[in-house]
Amino acid sequence: MATYEVELKNINKNFGTFKASDNVSFAIERGKLIGLLGSSGSGKTTILRMIAGLETPDSGDIFIGGRRVNDVDPGKRGIGFLFQSYALFRHMTVFDNIAFGLEVQKKPAAEIKERVEFLAELIGLKDFTTRYPMQLSGGQRQRVAFARALAPNPELLLLDEPFAAIDAKVRQELRQWLKATIHKLGITSIFVTHDQDEAVEVADEIIITNHGRVEQAGSPIEIYQAPKTPFVAKFIGESVLIPDYTIFKGFKTDDGRDKHEGILRPEFLEIAADLNEMAPPMPMTTEKGLVRGTYFRGSVIQIDVEVKGQMLRGFRSLEKEPLHEGDEAFVFVHRIYSFDGDRTEVIENAAKHAESVII
Repeated sequence: MATYEVELKNINKNFGTFKASDNVSFAIERGKLIGLLGSSGSGKTTILRMIAGLETPDSGDIFIGGRRVNDVDPGKRGIGFLFQSYALFRHMTVFDNIAFGLEVQKKPAAEIKERVEFLAELIGLKDFTTRYPMQLSGGQRQRVAFARALAPNPELLLLDEPFAAIDAKVRQELRQWLKATIHKLGITSIFVTHDQDEAVEVADEIIITNHGRVEQAGSPIEIYQAPKTPFVAKFIGESVLIPDYTIFKGFKTDDGRDKHEGILRPEFLEIAADLNEMAPPMPMTTEKGLVRGTYFRGSVIQIDVEVKGQMLRGFRSLEKEPLHEGDEAFVFVHRIYSFDGDRTEVIENAAKHAESVII
């Protein structure tokens, strides 16, 4: 049976007429690293602040370590908080910044020294403890802020956009370091982000928020491969919205629905320079298209191709014959995410699972 470190039950929070949290419920297992992912105004930061005790829910219950904390002072919730702006004390050394929370708790000097030295070693800055924040790089300052949040041995670590203030190269390195370090310590952690690549790379599980609601929760792979709602299908991955997917061969239907809206991702397409590239039975339902743009993406070439007035996006191997803007191309649509009300389902091209193909 799972042991939950954090539980939110039917949380509602309004700011005037704005509903920041709309009956939010979820549970987080002990030791997990969770990403709260959503666009601006989706409610993710409000959730984090309510867990921290910086905001109070209008209704519902918050549990940390099995204890209801709605009325518990933020300083007594056993939480470490890491801000995106580092919030380090400029006039204090690395040692004193890390030690700050322990000194507030009036811990013995020997205990503080031992804890700070352990954390300085953990973050790879054991030789930097006498330096001041302005003598450190952005990545180093964020590591110090991380150590300071961990110093009082919190039950739960909260991180608000922890990589936002760091340049791209350092951000990549820090993501991997943070994930490895949190797993090494085994501390339950929740971080807020609007960057889906960041959430997918760092989090054990992702909770996607939208208009104050939880749209879907699960592992990065589960959410990417099986989006449950149209919003998640549109939000995750490089998605192209198709107003009517029945225009493509292999997707004709007589299901009686008025709308056949869906999402195509690049990996759902096969783009060829010649029909001979297509394995049977793909040529039976292949569309002709016109290349509108090609873009080098490192290991692949991104191809933007217009098919029946609809701009699609796919990838093509560097090892295959190159396509150029203005070239004719052949496109096979393997599958599509179809929307049925608030649900999302995967529809495969008929050529892949039927003897008689509907053209």
